Amino acid sequence: MQYGMPTLIENKTLAQNIALCRELGLSFIELNMNFPEYQLDRLESWEEFYRLAEESGIYYTIHLDENLNIADFNPLVREAYLETVRRTIEVAKKLLPLKNAFGRKDQPLTINMHMHHGIYITLPDRKVQMYDRDFPVYLDYFKKFRESCEKWIGDADIRIAVENTEGFRDYEKKAIEYLLESPCFVLTWDIGHSKAAEERDVPFLLAHKDSLRHFHIHDGRENPPQNHLALGDGEIDLAGRLDLAKACNARCVLETKTIEALRKSVKWLK
Repeated sequence: MQYGMPTLIENKTLAQNIALCRELGLSFIELNMNFPEYQLDRLESWEEFYRLAEESGIYYTIHLDENLNIADFNPLVREAYLETVRRTIEVAKKLLPLKNAFGRKDQPLTINMHMHHGIYITLPDRKVQMYDRDFPVYLDYFKKFRESCEKWIGDADIRIAVENTEGFRDYEKKAIEYLLESPCFVLTWDIGHSKAAEERDVPFLLAHKDSLRHFHIHDGRENPPQNHLALGDGEIDLAGRLDLAKACNARCVLETKTIEALRKSVKWLK
Protein backbone atom coordinates (compact mmCIF):
# COMPACT_ATOMS: atom_id res chain seq x y z
CA MET A 1 0.00 0.00 0.00
CA GLN A 2 1.33 3.42 -0.94
CA TYR A 3 1.36 6.30 1.53
CA GLY A 4 1.63 9.99 0.78
CA MET A 5 1.54 13.35 2.53
CA PRO A 6 -0.43 16.57 2.20
CA THR A 7 1.14 19.90 1.36
CA LEU A 8 2.00 21.32 4.78
CA ILE A 9 1.66 24.95 5.80
CA GLU A 10 5.10 24.87 7.45
CA ASN A 11 6.65 24.12 4.05
CA LYS A 12 6.41 27.26 1.95
CA THR A 13 7.72 25.72 -1.26
CA LEU A 14 7.07 22.62 -3.30
CA ALA A 15 10.75 21.72 -3.01
CA GLN A 16 10.47 21.63 0.79
CA ASN A 17 7.46 19.33 0.60
CA ILE A 18 9.26 17.05 -1.85
CA ALA A 19 12.36 16.93 0.36
CA LEU A 20 10.25 15.86 3.34
CA CYS A 21 8.37 13.31 1.24
CA ARG A 22 11.66 11.72 0.16
CA GLU A 23 13.14 11.83 3.66
CA LEU A 24 10.15 9.96 5.10
CA GLY A 25 10.05 7.40 2.29
CA LEU A 26 6.57 8.39 1.12
CA SER A 27 5.34 7.89 -2.44
CA PHE A 28 3.32 10.98 -3.30
CA ILE A 29 2.15 14.46 -2.31
CA GLU A 30 -1.45 15.63 -2.40
CA LEU A 31 -1.37 19.16 -3.83
CA ASN A 32 -3.88 21.28 -1.93
CA MET A 33 -5.56 23.95 -4.04
CA ASN A 34 -6.53 25.90 -0.90
CA PHE A 35 -2.91 27.09 -0.76
CA PRO A 36 -1.89 30.13 -2.82
CA GLU A 37 1.14 28.28 -4.18
CA TYR A 38 -1.07 25.51 -5.62
CA GLN A 39 -3.74 27.62 -7.28
CA LEU A 40 -4.80 26.65 -10.76
CA ASP A 41 -2.59 29.16 -12.56
CA ARG A 42 0.43 27.73 -10.72
CA LEU A 43 -0.53 24.13 -11.44
CA GLU A 44 -1.00 24.92 -15.11
CA SER A 45 2.73 25.71 -15.19
CA TRP A 46 3.02 21.99 -14.64
CA GLU A 47 6.45 21.44 -16.18
CA GLU A 48 8.32 22.46 -13.01
CA PHE A 49 6.02 20.31 -10.84
CA TYR A 50 6.70 17.41 -13.18
CA ARG A 51 10.49 17.91 -13.25
CA LEU A 52 10.88 18.10 -9.49
CA ALA A 53 8.72 15.02 -8.90
CA GLU A 54 10.43 12.99 -11.63
CA GLU A 55 13.87 13.80 -10.20
CA SER A 56 12.68 12.64 -6.79
CA GLY A 57 10.76 9.54 -7.86
CA ILE A 58 7.38 10.63 -6.53
CA TYR A 59 3.98 11.60 -7.97
CA TYR A 60 1.01 13.79 -7.09
CA THR A 61 -2.66 13.60 -6.30
CA ILE A 62 -4.76 16.79 -6.16
CA HIS A 63 -7.15 18.21 -3.56
CA LEU A 64 -9.63 20.71 -4.96
CA ASP A 65 -10.40 23.94 -3.13
CA GLU A 66 -12.73 23.18 -0.21
CA ASN A 67 -14.94 26.12 -1.23
CA LEU A 68 -15.67 24.45 -4.57
CA ASN A 69 -19.44 24.42 -5.03
CA ILE A 70 -20.64 23.08 -8.36
CA ALA A 71 -24.28 23.55 -7.27
CA ASP A 72 -24.08 27.23 -6.36
CA PHE A 73 -27.33 28.95 -7.30
CA ASN A 74 -25.39 31.85 -8.84
CA PRO A 75 -24.67 30.75 -12.43
CA LEU A 76 -21.52 32.87 -12.66
CA VAL A 77 -20.05 31.27 -9.54
CA ARG A 78 -21.20 27.80 -10.58
CA GLU A 79 -19.60 28.08 -14.02
CA ALA A 80 -16.36 29.33 -12.49
CA TYR A 81 -16.15 26.24 -10.28
CA LEU A 82 -16.96 23.95 -13.21
CA GLU A 83 -14.21 25.59 -15.23
CA THR A 84 -11.86 25.10 -12.29
CA VAL A 85 -12.60 21.37 -12.32
CA ARG A 86 -12.17 21.16 -16.11
CA ARG A 87 -8.78 22.82 -16.03
CA THR A 88 -7.68 20.80 -12.99
CA ILE A 89 -8.46 17.62 -14.91
CA GLU A 90 -6.25 18.89 -17.75
CA VAL A 91 -3.42 19.42 -15.25
CA ALA A 92 -3.97 15.92 -13.87
CA LYS A 93 -3.60 14.50 -17.37
CA LYS A 94 -0.20 16.19 -17.66
CA LEU A 95 0.90 14.75 -14.31
CA LEU A 96 -0.53 11.26 -14.92
CA PRO A 97 2.72 9.73 -16.30
CA LEU A 98 4.33 10.36 -12.89
CA LYS A 99 1.70 8.16 -11.24
CA ASN A 100 2.29 5.46 -13.83
CA ALA A 101 6.06 5.65 -13.32
CA PHE A 102 6.25 5.85 -9.53
CA GLY A 103 2.82 4.76 -8.33
CA ARG A 104 0.66 1.75 -9.04
CA LYS A 105 -0.84 1.39 -12.48
CA ASP A 106 -3.89 -0.36 -11.03
CA GLN A 107 -4.79 2.75 -9.00
CA PRO A 108 -6.18 5.85 -10.73
CA LEU A 109 -4.87 9.35 -10.14
CA THR A 110 -7.39 10.98 -7.81
CA ILE A 111 -8.73 14.52 -7.62
CA ASN A 112 -10.25 14.91 -4.16
CA MET A 113 -13.34 17.06 -3.57
CA HIS A 114 -15.60 18.03 -0.69
CA MET A 115 -19.37 18.34 -0.84
CA HIS A 116 -20.39 21.94 -0.19
CA HIS A 117 -23.36 21.99 2.18
CA GLY A 118 -24.76 25.25 0.82
CA ILE A 119 -26.50 27.83 2.95
CA TYR A 120 -29.30 27.35 5.44
CA ILE A 121 -32.09 29.58 6.66
CA THR A 122 -32.73 29.70 10.41
CA LEU A 123 -36.42 29.57 11.33
CA PRO A 124 -37.76 29.86 14.90
CA ASP A 125 -37.96 26.10 15.26
CA ARG A 126 -35.40 24.68 12.80
CA LYS A 127 -32.77 25.26 10.15
CA VAL A 128 -33.67 24.67 6.50
CA GLN A 129 -30.93 23.73 4.05
CA MET A 130 -31.58 25.41 0.73
CA TYR A 131 -30.29 22.41 -1.22
CA ASP A 132 -32.74 20.21 0.63
CA ARG A 133 -35.64 22.54 -0.10
CA ASP A 134 -34.68 22.84 -3.78
CA PHE A 135 -33.34 19.32 -4.24
CA PRO A 136 -34.47 18.86 -7.88
CA VAL A 137 -32.49 21.95 -8.89
CA TYR A 138 -29.52 20.77 -6.81
CA LEU A 139 -29.54 17.34 -8.44
CA ASP A 140 -29.80 18.87 -11.92
CA TYR A 141 -26.54 20.69 -11.26
CA PHE A 142 -24.92 17.40 -10.29
CA LYS A 143 -26.21 15.79 -13.45
CA LYS A 144 -24.46 18.46 -15.49
CA PHE A 145 -21.35 18.04 -13.35
CA ARG A 146 -21.23 14.29 -13.91
CA GLU A 147 -21.80 14.58 -17.63
CA SER A 148 -19.14 17.27 -17.92
CA CYS A 149 -16.56 15.30 -15.94
CA GLU A 150 -17.16 12.20 -18.03
CA LYS A 151 -16.44 14.26 -21.14
CA TRP A 152 -13.40 16.02 -19.66
CA ILE A 153 -11.82 12.85 -18.23
CA GLY A 154 -12.59 10.65 -21.21
CA ASP A 155 -10.55 7.46 -21.05
CA ALA A 156 -7.81 8.95 -18.84
CA ASP A 157 -6.96 7.02 -15.67
CA ILE A 158 -8.29 9.81 -13.46
CA ARG A 159 -11.08 9.72 -10.88
CA ILE A 160 -12.79 12.40 -8.84
CA ALA A 161 -12.97 11.21 -5.22
CA VAL A 162 -15.72 12.61 -2.98
CA GLU A 163 -14.58 13.01 0.62
CA ASN A 164 -16.62 12.91 3.82
CA THR A 165 -16.20 15.84 6.20
CA GLU A 166 -18.45 16.47 9.22
CA GLY A 167 -21.31 14.26 8.08
CA PHE A 168 -23.05 13.92 4.72
CA ARG A 169 -26.53 15.48 4.53
CA ASP A 170 -29.29 13.28 3.11
CA TYR A 171 -29.48 15.37 -0.06
CA GLU A 172 -25.71 14.99 -0.48
CA LYS A 173 -25.94 11.21 -0.18
CA LYS A 174 -28.44 11.13 -3.02
CA ALA A 175 -26.20 13.30 -5.19
CA ILE A 176 -23.14 11.18 -4.37
CA GLU A 177 -24.98 7.98 -5.24
CA TYR A 178 -25.85 9.56 -8.59
CA LEU A 179 -22.18 10.44 -9.15
CA LEU A 180 -21.03 6.93 -8.23
CA GLU A 181 -23.12 5.48 -11.03
CA SER A 182 -20.39 6.90 -13.28
CA PRO A 183 -16.95 5.22 -13.51
CA CYS A 184 -15.35 8.67 -13.22
CA PHE A 185 -16.28 9.04 -9.53
CA VAL A 186 -15.07 7.24 -6.41
CA LEU A 187 -15.01 7.88 -2.66
CA THR A 188 -12.42 9.17 -0.21
CA TRP A 189 -12.78 8.03 3.38
CA ASP A 190 -11.31 10.56 5.77
CA ILE A 191 -11.14 8.45 8.92
CA GLY A 192 -10.40 11.38 11.22
CA HIS A 193 -13.33 13.41 9.96
CA SER A 194 -15.69 10.49 10.41
CA LYS A 195 -14.43 9.88 13.96
CA ALA A 196 -14.90 13.52 14.95
CA ALA A 197 -18.42 13.33 13.45
CA GLU A 198 -19.22 10.35 15.72
CA GLU A 199 -18.89 7.98 12.73
CA ARG A 200 -22.16 9.18 11.18
CA ASP A 201 -20.80 8.56 7.69
CA VAL A 202 -19.54 5.03 8.30
CA PRO A 203 -22.75 3.17 7.29
CA PHE A 204 -22.92 5.12 4.02
CA LEU A 205 -19.23 4.60 3.25
CA LEU A 206 -19.37 0.88 4.00
CA ALA A 207 -22.51 0.53 1.89
CA HIS A 208 -20.43 1.88 -1.01
CA LYS A 209 -17.20 0.10 -0.12
CA ASP A 210 -16.63 -0.89 -3.75
CA SER A 211 -16.15 2.79 -4.58
CA LEU A 212 -13.51 3.49 -1.91
CA ARG A 213 -10.22 4.30 -3.67
CA HIS A 214 -8.61 6.99 -1.51
CA PHE A 215 -8.14 7.38 2.23
CA HIS A 216 -7.13 10.33 4.38
CA ILE A 217 -5.46 8.76 7.39
CA HIS A 218 -5.08 10.63 10.67
CA ASP A 219 -6.12 9.91 14.22
CA GLY A 220 -9.11 11.50 15.94
CA ARG A 221 -11.44 11.64 18.90
CA GLU A 222 -15.18 12.07 19.40
CA ASN A 223 -15.38 13.97 22.70
CA PRO A 224 -14.24 16.63 22.25
CA PRO A 225 -14.22 16.32 18.44
CA GLN A 226 -10.63 16.25 17.19
CA ASN A 227 -8.97 15.10 14.01
CA HIS A 228 -5.70 15.47 12.08
CA LEU A 229 -3.90 13.99 15.10
CA ALA A 230 -0.73 11.95 14.66
CA LEU A 231 -1.34 8.23 14.33
CA GLY A 232 -1.56 6.72 17.79
CA ASP A 233 -2.70 9.94 19.49
CA GLY A 234 -6.44 9.31 19.17
CA GLU A 235 -9.14 6.67 19.50
CA ILE A 236 -9.49 5.28 15.98
CA ASP A 237 -9.03 1.59 15.20
CA LEU A 238 -6.22 2.44 12.80
CA ALA A 239 -5.28 -1.14 12.01
CA GLY A 240 -8.86 -1.93 11.01
CA ARG A 241 -9.12 1.15 8.79
CA LEU A 242 -5.77 0.41 7.13
CA ASP A 243 -6.80 -3.20 6.51
CA LEU A 244 -9.92 -1.90 4.77
CA ALA A 245 -7.90 0.54 2.67
CA LYS A 246 -5.65 -2.31 1.58
CA ALA A 247 -8.64 -4.51 0.75
CA CYS A 248 -10.07 -1.67 -1.37
CA ASN A 249 -6.75 -1.20 -3.20
CA ALA A 250 -6.73 2.42 -2.03
CA ARG A 251 -3.83 4.77 -1.47
CA CYS A 252 -3.51 6.67 1.79
CA VAL A 253 -2.62 10.27 2.54
CA LEU A 254 -1.20 10.72 6.05
CA GLU A 255 -3.20 13.91 6.49
CA THR A 256 -1.67 15.49 9.55
CA LYS A 257 -1.22 19.27 9.62
CA THR A 258 2.30 19.55 11.06
CA ILE A 259 5.69 18.13 10.17
CA GLU A 260 6.09 16.77 13.69
CA ALA A 261 2.77 14.87 13.52
CA LEU A 262 3.67 13.51 10.08
CA ARG A 263 7.03 12.24 11.30
CA LYS A 264 5.33 10.61 14.29
CA SER A 265 2.74 8.99 12.01
CA VAL A 266 5.37 7.52 9.72
CA LYS A 267 7.20 6.16 12.76
CA TRP A 268 3.92 4.64 14.02
CA LEU A 269 3.39 2.90 10.68
CA LYS A 270 6.90 1.46 10.69
